[in-house]
Amino acid sequence: MTDTPKPNGPLHGLRVVEMGQLIAGPFCGQLLGDMGAEVVKIEPPGKGDPMREWGQGDKPAWWRVIGRNKFSVAVDLRTKDGQQLARDLIGEADVLVENFRPGALEKWGLDPVKLREANPGLIVARMSGYGQTGPYADRPGFGLIGEGFGGLRGITGEPDRMPSRVGISIGDTLAASYGAMGILAALHHRNQSGEGQIIDVALYESVLQVMESYVADYSTSGFMRTRTGAILPKIAPSNVYPCKDGEFLIGGNQNPIFKRLCDAMGRPDLASDPRYATHLARGEHQAELDGIISDWTRTLTVAELESLLLEHAVPSGKIYTAADMVSDPHYAAREAIVTVDDPELGPVKMQNTFPKFSATPGSIRKQAPHRVGEDTAAILERWLGRPA
Repeated sequence: MTDTPKPNGPLHGLRVVEMGQLIAGPFCGQLLGDMGAEVVKIEPPGKGDPMREWGQGDKPAWWRVIGRNKFSVAVDLRTKDGQQLARDLIGEADVLVENFRPGALEKWGLDPVKLREANPGLIVARMSGYGQTGPYADRPGFGLIGEGFGGLRGITGEPDRMPSRVGISIGDTLAASYGAMGILAALHHRNQSGEGQIIDVALYESVLQVMESYVADYSTSGFMRTRTGAILPKIAPSNVYPCKDGEFLIGGNQNPIFKRLCDAMGRPDLASDPRYATHLARGEHQAELDGIISDWTRTLTVAELESLLLEHAVPSGKIYTAADMVSDPHYAAREAIVTVDDPELGPVKMQNTFPKFSATPGSIRKQAPHRVGEDTAAILERWLGRPA
C-alpha cells in the first residue's frame, strides 16, 4: 500500500469495540472496519487472538486479513481493572461485537443490559453457536457445528461419502455477515429513536437462513434434500466437466442457452431431441446428458473450451485458484485484489474491501496490528482522554 490518503468509508465516525476471537466476531469487525468504522479489538495480554497464528503455508497470513483496519488494545478481562477498562471503552462506543459463549460477558461484569443502561445508544451484537436462549444455549459451538445443526453439512459432498466441508469457515462468516447486517439495521433504528439494542446471532440460524426451501420442501411434500455432489438435481446441464488439462463449469440449463451449447458442440440435434428439448426433460435425463457433454469436453483444453463457449454466449468459466485470481485482468480492473505491506511478511495480496460504494468507498487504511496491545496507549488517550 502507498501513503496515499484512503477514503473514510460510509461508517466513518462509528466506534466499535470488538471482543472475542477466532472468526465470527472478528470477521464482523473486519467488515465494519472495511466500511470505515474505527474498530478497537480487545485482546488478552500475551498471545492475543489465536487467529494471529492461524493460516496455511510457510507464512500464515490470515491475521493480516481479519485483523486489518483494527486497533489492538490489551485487556485482561479476568481482572477487576481490566473489566472496568472494558466498560470505559464500551461506554464510548457505538457498537460492541462479541462471540464468547453465552454468559461470559455477564461473568465478567459486562452484562449487555447494564452496559446499555450506561450507554443507551449502544448496539451489542452477540454471536454464539446456538444463540443466547433455548435449551442448547450453553453448548459450545464452532462454525462446523452450526453448519451441521443448520443443515448445510448434511447436503454438502458426494452422496456415497460422508458429509464434506465447503472449503471455508462458512458458518462463522455467515454469522458475521448477518451480524454486520443486523448492526446496520440497528443503526438505522437508533438514528430514528436514539436507542440501541441487543442483536442475538446464532451460527446455526445464520446457516439456516441460506438453506433455500430445504425446510419448506419437507414441510409441504416430505421431500428431504440429500447430498448430490456437483450437480443441481433436475437442473441440467449445470455441472463441472472434464477437459484435457483440467475442469470447467458450464451452466446451460435454460432452453435458448442449451441450444447455443448444442451448436457449440456441433450437435444441434440435441436441442430438438425429446429427451433434452425442455427443462423438465433434461432434468429427467440429467446423467446421460452430462455424459454426452463430458465426452465432448474431454476432447478440448480448458482454454479451447472457454473460447468456444464465450463465442456462443454460454455461461461458463474456469475454477479459479489464488494464482489465477492475482493474475486475472478482470480482478485487476476492479481492484478486487490489493497489496498491503506488512512489517513481518512484506507485501501481502488479499481481497479488497466489499461491497463497492460510489460515494463513500471502503478501504484498508491500517494493516493488522503486529503486536498485541500496540495501540493501547493511543486508544486510551483518544477515546478516554487518559495520558499515554
